[in-house]
Amino acid sequence: MSSILEMGQFNRYFDSPSPIARGIIVSSLTIGCFLGALVSGPVADRHSRKTTIVLGALVCTIGSAIQFGSVSRVMLIAGRFVNGLAIGFLSGVVPMYQSETSPPSDRGRMVSLQQWAITWGIFIAFGIDYGCSFISGPKQFRLPLGLQIVPSIILLFTMSFMPYSPRWLVAHDHISDARQVLGRLRAQGHAGVPEVAEELRLIHQTIVHERETKKSTYMELLRFPNRRRTLLGCGMQFMQQFTGINTLMLYAPTIFRYMGMGSVQSIALCQAINGLVNVSATVPAILWIDRWGRRPTLLVGTILIIVFYLVLALLMRSYMALTGEDEGDAVIINMSARSLALASICMVYLVVASFAFSWGPCGWLIPSEIFPTHLRAKANSVTTGTNWISNFVVTLTSPLLLDVGHWRLFIALSGIMGANLVIIYLFLPETKNLTLEEMDILFMDSAWAFKSSPLSFLSSKKLRRLSAGTALTTASGATRAESV
Repeated sequence: MSSILEMGQFNRYFDSPSPIARGIIVSSLTIGCFLGALVSGPVADRHSRKTTIVLGALVCTIGSAIQFGSVSRVMLIAGRFVNGLAIGFLSGVVPMYQSETSPPSDRGRMVSLQQWAITWGIFIAFGIDYGCSFISGPKQFRLPLGLQIVPSIILLFTMSFMPYSPRWLVAHDHISDARQVLGRLRAQGHAGVPEVAEELRLIHQTIVHERETKKSTYMELLRFPNRRRTLLGCGMQFMQQFTGINTLMLYAPTIFRYMGMGSVQSIALCQAINGLVNVSATVPAILWIDRWGRRPTLLVGTILIIVFYLVLALLMRSYMALTGEDEGDAVIINMSARSLALASICMVYLVVASFAFSWGPCGWLIPSEIFPTHLRAKANSVTTGTNWISNFVVTLTSPLLLDVGHWRLFIALSGIMGANLVIIYLFLPETKNLTLEEMDILFMDSAWAFKSSPLSFLSSKKLRRLSAGTALTTASGATRAESV
């Protein structure tokens, strides 16, 4: 949407929306996302993760059609709101579906692939916007809005070949179907191998225990021992948005214009490069996040974002002082205006790259894997809702903050990232290579993440001590699970 807002045909047709109107157009999607995410949890529990994804794709098709045919700002905003409902459904359920169907050793890679697909979508959208910027007439903005229908139809078609979540099947007593799905996912269709039987036994035992001893309500998310996970999950989504990534992705054209980019084509080209950087920098997470771990990836990415934001702020301040746009500031970095502009644009790309391999995948991965099965759908609806309401605040206020604060906004964002760094170091435990059922044991360890250890490295004595509390309560469920 960012490049469309800069198109001459769009501004002529919709009467050059003000910064506030632009913020409403952009953020109407995130309000829909927020509501869709909240509804997605109960729907996914009742009708399955797979069915919820299909429903999201169907609603997305309708929303895109409304946007394509928009004849007023109100209709455009309504279409984006409907699209937001669909995206809320999908963003709440897809990472959870991936976590529940992936083996522990590949779970991080699979959710990172989802983030990579998102970055490809952004890049393709930027490329379409660039190509359409050369078209005259209303087709200049209608074509990119209408083409949103294509990926939603593809998703509708391909989901018919996807399996149901084995954990959802077990929770609804479809044990035989769950065995077949696990065989398909883990053993090339051989459902009778011991590995499949053991994983099915563990899933069934855990779900039976949860069903007999725990409640599946939203209030349980606020009670011990789930409160810590809820704070972490919501905190991850909140912090991901306040990295400022959507300020850069949605309003980068405004930044580029401040730095001397005048034509729609040059701005659209810079955005296309921005999208390509986003795609490329996600690849390391796909390849190595299950080897690096979540904590080191986030800590390194956060430090890099802080540094690049500070440099970007200094470059923008110097450029605006040099060109007379901000007469009250002195030139700090002594370079030509063109060099300052190019260096600033490069800093934007480096911030995007640092986000892409760290907060991009981890912001969705961690909330999708830390909750118990009986609360996972509800918890993900809450954490994803937190993401979208935070996104709404960022997208609504960014045009005004950029217009008033210019480079000062990036100083503020670097301070927020400093706070994120402290929170991750103190409170986020390492979850790599753990099964979803082992998360209960991990979160019985110290609340101070830098004092806790990944489960795979706990001594057998410590593991016995941590699991002692759950061993007695699972005894009644274990007998039933042996028959699976």
